[in-house]
Parts: sequence; C-alpha cells; structure tokens
Amino acid sequence: MMSSLKHVNPTVKGIKESAHSVLQSLAAHVTQEIAQGVQKPFKGVIDINSGDPHKAGMKPISFVRQVLAVCLHPELLGNKTLPLDVRLRAQRLLEVCEGGSVGSYTDSSGIPHIRQSIADFIIRRDVGVPSYANNVFISAGSQKGLMVILKLLASGEGDTQTGVLTPMPCPHTLPTLLDDAGMTLVPYQLMEDQGWAVDLSELHRALKCGRGHCNPRAIYISNPGNPTGHVQDWKSIEEVIRFAAAERLLLMVDEVYQDSVYGQGKEFLSYKRVLFEMGKEYSETVELVSFHSLSSACMGECGLRAGYMELVNMDPEVMYFVDTMLCTDISTPVTGQLALDLMVKPPKPGDHSYDTYTQEILLIRATLSQNAQRAHEFLNDLPGMSSQPAMGGIYLYSRLHLPSDIIQKAKIVEVEADVLYCQMLLEEEGVFLGAGCQNGETTGNHYLRLCILVPTDTLEKVLAQLASFHLRLIDKHPPTDR
Repeated sequence: MMSSLKHVNPTVKGIKESAHSVLQSLAAHVTQEIAQGVQKPFKGVIDINSGDPHKAGMKPISFVRQVLAVCLHPELLGNKTLPLDVRLRAQRLLEVCEGGSVGSYTDSSGIPHIRQSIADFIIRRDVGVPSYANNVFISAGSQKGLMVILKLLASGEGDTQTGVLTPMPCPHTLPTLLDDAGMTLVPYQLMEDQGWAVDLSELHRALKCGRGHCNPRAIYISNPGNPTGHVQDWKSIEEVIRFAAAERLLLMVDEVYQDSVYGQGKEFLSYKRVLFEMGKEYSETVELVSFHSLSSACMGECGLRAGYMELVNMDPEVMYFVDTMLCTDISTPVTGQLALDLMVKPPKPGDHSYDTYTQEILLIRATLSQNAQRAHEFLNDLPGMSSQPAMGGIYLYSRLHLPSDIIQKAKIVEVEADVLYCQMLLEEEGVFLGAGCQNGETTGNHYLRLCILVPTDTLEKVLAQLASFHLRLIDKHPPTDR
C-alpha cells in the first residue's frame, strides 16, 4: 500500500451535478422568489436537509462562544461578568497562538497544543489506548482531511484505478469527493432489514465485484451511520477490521457523530479502541484513519470549519505527505482550531461553566433522541412510507414506496423519483428534505433524508407539512406497494 500512497493523482475530474445540488438550487430559487414578493402558500423555506443544526435553529454552546469571543476580543479578559474559567481558558488559548492573536498563521497540521488536547481526549475516550499528538492532523473540516487521504491513495486508470468500498447509503457528498479525487466508488449495500447494519458477506461480494473493474485499496465506514443512524457493536467492528486486515485495505472511519448515540442499549465504540483490544497482530498492522469534527451533534459548529484525523500504523513518509498536502491550505481557521480544543476538553466539575455546559449538552441530546423517536413513529404511520429507527447520528433515513405514475413521470423529466418528490414538496410546502438516492446505488428503491437535530417545534411543523403533501400525493396517485 505504501508505494502507491506516495503518488498523488493529478487528474481532476468534472463534478456531476448531484441530487443535493439540484435541490439546493431550487431552494435558493424559491427563497429568492419570496424575497421578490412572489406569493407562496408558505412564508419561507425550512431546511432540514443540510445537517446544519444552527441554521435550523439549535443554539450554540455558551462556553464555546464565550471563550471564542474573548479570544477574538482580548480586552474581554478583564470583563468579570464572564465566568472565570472562560477567561482563563481564553488566556491559555491565546498564549498558544503565534503573537497571541487568532489572526496569525499556525502550523499546517494544527496548533501543537490543540493536537495534544485531541490526543489526550482520544486516550480518555478509548480507556487508556495510547494516542500521540504527532499522529493527529487538524484540517478545515473532516471532509478536507478525507480528501487529503483520498488524493494520496488515488492512482491508475480504468481497471487499475484505485477503488474505495463505499456504503450504500452513504454521506451525500462522498460520491462527489471520490469522483473529484479520481477514484472508483465500489458500493456495498447496508442491510436495511437489520437497521442498516454492515454485512460481512456483502463486503466480500462488493470487493470481488470491484476487483473486476478497479483496484480496491480502502474501505469507508461511518459509525454512527450517516445518514442511516446505525451504531455498530463490538462484534461488527471486529468483523470489519479482520476483513480489512485480510484484504490489505486501508480503513477510513467517519466517527463525527460519536457524541450522539441514543438507541436503547447502544454505545459508541471507536474503531481504534476495538483494534487495540484485538492484539498486536491487528493493532500494529492495520492502517486506520479516523475522522471527527466540529460538525458533531453537540457542537454543531459547522461554519467554523475544523476537524481532525488520527492516523494509525502509517509509514512516516506518508505522514510527511499528509502534512505537505495540508500545507496547501496554509492552516485551518484558527477559531475552528480553538473550538476543537473546547470540544475535546470541556469544563470540568467545579468549573464555573460546568453546570450550564452540562445542561446545554443534555438538552441537545434529549432533543435529538426525542425527535428521532417522534419522526420514526410519525413517518411509519404514513401510507407509502417506512423507516428503520435511528440509533445515533442526526438523520432519519426513510423509504418511499412511490406510485408507479410518479416513477414514470420522474423518468420522463430524467430525475430520480425521490428527487422529484423532494422538488414537489419544496415547491408546494417550502420544506427542503434530502433525496436518498446515491450515486452507484442500484437497488431501485427511493428514500428521504431528514435532519432531526432541529428544535422540536420546527420538527412538528415539518412533519405536519410533509404529511399534508404526502397524503395529497397519495390521494391523487395510490401507491403500488407499502
């Protein structure tokens, strides 16, 4: 693996317009029409597609914003109306910034102090499994980090082009990232009837199929699942690790929603923790890259653009190339890096901000859990719709059983049927949901993606408008199945 990891594919392919971008454009157009005075049966577009909690109305964590405010305006260090721990933390963070200012460049891989904070967090999370700051790389969001790894992996053309085993369904941006990196998407289907579980036999089938038209060299996993909400248990993670080891595949694991597991009896287990419990045969050989970011459920700080990846069992020369690739961005936004430090090292019991911080985190988690259950029950009661319960993450992924004439109409206008459904919903009700179709998915099924990390009243409004639209559609076009 290491020899090809050292070669960066210079080819940049054209990016196909995705279902997400089509719906985004329509939402922007509808919003513009309303601003221009065009009469609509709704006052504005409600976006529960993008996975942006703050845009949807969720409130930021006070401690995070207070510390950042002081870092941006150091004169506030003397403002005693702010909690003492806020001011002390801001002072310490300013000390690790060049020139004592958030306006300075940082090391391309991130501020050393914050990389160490992240390593310390990983050690606590994984019950003593070692982690080292030099193996942690901060990037402008987890997708930027993923793109660095993909471009280092990419090589070949045609039957020799690098392939990545990719879950279906997957994050809606992933197919475009793979295409942009010059890589082949090798789909493996998650098991819907098992709550979107990863199936070992399906991994073997996908790998065998992929080897017929590309060179599969990595497998991508999201846990908790994006957008499925599935949470893997220890046995499932072990199976994937053994599979990756046997087939010499790089493991790329998106663990961004690790702070949002709410399924009964479920807990988050990192791939790294399981890997290190499997003995040296695996812990010293399996190559793993894990990703986390400020877009996590509890932080929801998508706009601050910062995430990190931890590299395990990578050749030092590859680590050098990762650092070099990150140099192309000069450095991740400093405010985002500081927020990462706050995410991985929150207030402790006894700190002035601890009680408020804890209450805000508990409220976010309670809202997410209650919304997941409410939306799941509501959608399953609608004719022509069904969904598996989410165990974690911020999405509910629901199956649409669409009437045959809607499917035929979609073929005529050359869009996927679930995209057409979302377009009609957006135009008639002003509700912006994600279409579930994926590049590379061949099941012929149709899905909706709902972000459930929204205020409860927003979710209730969306569900009411969705039900109104859906029932009108079903009245006009009875579904072919349930």
